[in-house]
This record gives sequence, structure tokens and C-alpha cells, in this order.
Amino acid sequence: MTTQYDDLQVALVEPSTTQQLIISNFLKDAGITDISCYTTGDELFLSLTAIQPDLIISAMYLPDMTGSELVYKLREDEEYTMAFMLISSETNVSSLDPIRQAGATAILPKPFSAEELNVALAATIDYLNPEKVSLEYFDIEDVSVLLVDDSPLALKYTSRILNDIGIESITQVKDGSEAIPLLENQYFDLIITDYNMPEVDGLELTSYIRDQSEQKTIPIIMITSEQDCQRLAIIKHAGVSAILDKPFEPASIRAFIVSLLN
Repeated sequence: MTTQYDDLQVALVEPSTTQQLIISNFLKDAGITDISCYTTGDELFLSLTAIQPDLIISAMYLPDMTGSELVYKLREDEEYTMAFMLISSETNVSSLDPIRQAGATAILPKPFSAEELNVALAATIDYLNPEKVSLEYFDIEDVSVLLVDDSPLALKYTSRILNDIGIESITQVKDGSEAIPLLENQYFDLIITDYNMPEVDGLELTSYIRDQSEQKTIPIIMITSEQDCQRLAIIKHAGVSAILDKPFEPASIRAFIVSLLN
């Protein structure tokens, strides 16, 4: 039986032979047969000079680098556009947050279920083959977005997804303190902001927009790795239109944009 993943090329970076076998078998059960296995990050990057896979799956801890260092090295090179997925038993928020910031399509636990893998693979396919947004009243190319995030890699990753779904007018700033003066002089159709930023965070930016800005009703999507339920409740109460977890699926932000702008 064929699946939507039949043509997916996967590079698996995992130092444990046992884990390589377990993960490979899950991938094969999902219909993926083109799987190359590596034990170190250096082995992977050496292989990328010859062929680039669609998806790189990595463990968090490799003999020569961490999964965070691996994905940052990938995202910093314009040549590498493949999707990235982490599979790890790591639960420490500070360890996982750099992966979220860099733009992973998924972070899976060890052990993971077949259902969790299928959700992650679907997000990967959506990242590799995005669908453009279709709006009822105007063209997606005309939508003007203000993107606020203190992570250069997060700005790059989110901008790519927005470009892929058809949004061309994107203004990037690295903090809410830079966004506020822009809002006084320029009109935007949508704001997408990070939560944690050093000077004016996403919550303070949202409060300013809703209480003081001339653009009080502009839709605001907040992208955050925040897990604290009390803080999330405060964010919602401040007036954000939608909250997306990091890592987020392209389909999720596309659905929010359609809902908010239609």
C-alpha cells in the first residue's frame, strides 16, 4: 500500500544502533523506505555535500554536537532547506527551547507512538509542500504582516512559512520595543509575535496595542513555548487572537490566518 510519505527521503542521526533500528522500523511502517542512518552530526553534514534529504531526524545528544547545535547549523546555511525533527527523551524546557526557536517541524518524545509520528510526518509534508492561503475578500499577496521575535532563526523560519503560504509583505523586528513605533506610522493586517523578548515582551506589546495603539482591533497571533497555564491565561486575557505553540505546524498558522482575515 502506498502512502503520502513514500517519496520522503530521511536522514536519521542517532548514535544508538538500537534506537536507529526502532525509529527506522516506525518510519518503514509509515511507508518510508529511503532512510540513511548516521551516528554523528559531522557524518550527516559530510553526506549533505552529495545529497540533501527532505527530512533530518536527530537525537538530542550526539558524540560531537547536540541536536540544538545541529539544527542551528542547518538553519544558518541558506543552502539547507530541509525539515528537521527531534526525537529525544529530554524534557528540560531550557534544552528544548532552542530547538523550538530554530524551527523544528516536530519534537517527539522517546518512546513515541505511531500516531505521534504520523502527526509529525504530516507537519513535515506541509512544510515541504505548503498550500497558499485563499482569502474571500482580498489577495493573500496584499496582506501586510509585522513579525516580532528576538530569535533570528525564528524570524527566518516563520518568514519562510509565511512566504510559502503566499504572504510577501513581512516587516521583521527583534523586540516589542521596535514594533511599537512602527505601529504608530504604518498599517498592518496582522501581527505575529513571540512571547519572551528582552525589552518589551509579547504580553506587553499586546496590551499596548489593545489599550493605546490606533490599531486596536488588529489580529495578533502569539507564538510561544510557554507551558505555564496561568501565564497562558494572562496572555489570552490580554487580547491575543490566537496562540500557537513552538514548534507550530504550517497548517495551524494557515488555518488561523484564514479564520482571522476572513
